[in-house]
Amino acid sequence: MKSSDPIQSHTLRDGDVEITVLSLGCVVQHWRVGAVPVVLGYADPEAYRSNPVAMGALCGRVVNRIRDARFELDGEVWSLDVNAPPHHIHGGSGGFGLSNWSLTPDGDRAVTLRLHAPHLDQGYPGAVDAEVRMTLDGHRLRYDMTVVPDRETPVNLAQHLYFNLNGFGDVRDHSLRIAASRYTPNGPDLMPTGEIADVAGTDYDFRSAKVLAAADPDRKGWDGNLVLDAGPGPQAEVTAPNGMRLRLWTDQRGIQLYTSNTLGAHTEPNDSAAHAPFAGICLEAQNLPGALKHPQFGSILCSPANPYRQQLEIEITP
Repeated sequence: MKSSDPIQSHTLRDGDVEITVLSLGCVVQHWRVGAVPVVLGYADPEAYRSNPVAMGALCGRVVNRIRDARFELDGEVWSLDVNAPPHHIHGGSGGFGLSNWSLTPDGDRAVTLRLHAPHLDQGYPGAVDAEVRMTLDGHRLRYDMTVVPDRETPVNLAQHLYFNLNGFGDVRDHSLRIAASRYTPNGPDLMPTGEIADVAGTDYDFRSAKVLAAADPDRKGWDGNLVLDAGPGPQAEVTAPNGMRLRLWTDQRGIQLYTSNTLGAHTEPNDSAAHAPFAGICLEAQNLPGALKHPQFGSILCSPANPYRQQLEIEITP
């Protein structure tokens, strides 16, 4: 589909859960558990055509930041779309999260979205065919993601939902646990330094659940990646004062924690909280950001013989 084509939508329903998915960017526009809207969003689907904060979108072809909007592959330098000058972020100004996917409903509980991105789209080498299937089972939403390229190219996807389990107000009253004993420190430009460090004694130590406000009395917030420990999930848990609980399972190596530190009003919100700093918490499961610059983070290169795959499950219960 062309990005200018009409935006399609489909609402998944199971019991007291309703989740509305848009073809534009694989966006989750609404997620309601009973009467509580648990994700931030825009009231008008057309607003997602300009989505500077990746609200509810699936980001790629490579999520997060790429320094100086270029990388080297087999001795050749590839220049990418510069959408966070002088850097590249979340796949570019026409990346996966701002593309109009084809949308195929499968009853009340599943939907499949597909996208073809040509060679040199946003500057990336190789054409890719991406497929995302979203399945609702009770209170649990599952993403099954596949990207098949026609040549070697980097791929690293992440959902970018802004959760607010109260449905309104500040998420600093939420408690958070992440099963991660290491993290990738950032420099002042929010780019990973290349180090993988112990979380002990840092603001990124969420091995035991902490209320965000108590862990951050200066209201600095978080915008960094944690390296997940091996072992059974859930890898992340969030609990709100109203008793609503989120649990997240992922097969990825990291989670980017972002507490909407600089979020502001872009357009009219849906029935969720108003868009403001600390109105939502993002848990962006992904392979380690900065891998194209720091080989010690592991490869994010995919090929026809080794396509990209990700499985992600998010459960929100009252």
